[in-house]
Amino acid sequence: MRVRSIAVLIALVFAVAAYAHGDKVHVMGTLEKVSPEVVSVKTSDGKVVEVKLATTTVYVMSAGKSKNGSPAKFEDLAVGQKVVIHATPKGTDLIADEVKFGPAGGSAATKPAGN
Repeated sequence: MRVRSIAVLIALVFAVAAYAHGDKVHVMGTLEKVSPEVVSVKTSDGKVVEVKLATTTVYVMSAGKSKNGSPAKFEDLAVGQKVVIHATPKGTDLIADEVKFGPAGGSAATKPAGN
């Protein structure tokens, strides 16, 4: 009985976590292209996903051990950075709600075009 209760509790936790994200899509990978309108992300399986940026897109820099990160801006994005993007599907497009990324590091990261 105790094992069944634990199994039900675990299933409930996962169901709540999945529901909390609703229709959002997560795009994780490395920035390949950055422009003020769209970013291209190369995912771990080698696919390149384009995500449109909006005036409402929130940028968060994850640095150190802070779980929430700190506020950032578009100009902080650079090719070569690892990102996690929370996006909303709109037709065939993905519109970024939030872009989380680490600080640019090494020679691989370069500033976005137009800046």
